[in-house]
Amino acid sequence: MPAFHVVKSKIINAPLSKVHDTISDFHTWPEWSPWLMAEPQAQVNIQEDGKHYSWEGSRVGSGNMTITKEDEHSIYCDLMFLKPWKSKAKTYFKLSEVEGGTKVEWNMDSSLPWFMFMMKKMMVEMIGNDYTRGMNLLKDYVEDGKVHSKLVFHGERSIEGGSYVGIKREMSMDDATKKMGKDFEQLGALAAKTESANMEKAFCIYHKWDFVGKKAVYTAGLPVDGTVDDLPEGANMYLMPATKVYQIEHIGPYEHLGNAWSAAYSVMRNKEFKYNKKLHPFETYGNSPQNTDPKELRTFINFPMK
Repeated sequence: MPAFHVVKSKIINAPLSKVHDTISDFHTWPEWSPWLMAEPQAQVNIQEDGKHYSWEGSRVGSGNMTITKEDEHSIYCDLMFLKPWKSKAKTYFKLSEVEGGTKVEWNMDSSLPWFMFMMKKMMVEMIGNDYTRGMNLLKDYVEDGKVHSKLVFHGERSIEGGSYVGIKREMSMDDATKKMGKDFEQLGALAAKTESANMEKAFCIYHKWDFVGKKAVYTAGLPVDGTVDDLPEGANMYLMPATKVYQIEHIGPYEHLGNAWSAAYSVMRNKEFKYNKKLHPFETYGNSPQNTDPKELRTFINFPMK
């Protein structure tokens, strides 16, 4: 059976004992779990001593986890998935005191059924992204007493079509975030001198976001009325069709936005809406100029529907 290993780490600004006590008590996990955010209504049962819990839901499947061994610097768990397919895994946390607080390493050792060998790289990337999201949420929870990431499931919405100025890019995922920021700076400068442009309705279309191949293709977009002649370098005019979307709102720092994307894919896999593969998912933004608190940023994930 194809075996795989996943490890992600994070430095949390808190004493080692506080981090250990948080992780080793499953009563805290519903507060920062990167999976349960996708289905707040999932049934979760936690043993009184906090060392075993089980979950069941339509989006997150079902399974259970048990702490089998722990000491001051480590926590070992047996993980059992029951749905959507049965599998077992060993997960463990390694804690160490470092400058700035406590370094947490989150590990998983598992394997796939032989007929799923071709999914090994994808599984490593998917679980790794989940662990990264979980680490960021754990850091919030330990340091601030709450996570700064909230999801609102709006469901079906209608998006008006119209013209927009778009800057389309293809690059490695490692360069995408930095380049995207510069693209929106260009669009912001255009909006400042174009009366028909509305920067508050800017959006980003994701044509491709390949975690395994590390490739990204996106278009940064600025809605305008009519056409614009003096376009930034690399920009073109496009038309966004009116369409129905399944929408999830994320409230919190942009670094947590992966929680909304992951939830949207969970909803789609659960067949709660029919995805229109002819169009691409996109982000829109809902922040007023007065709202500059990064912990209250509002971003909308939109999946086109049939």
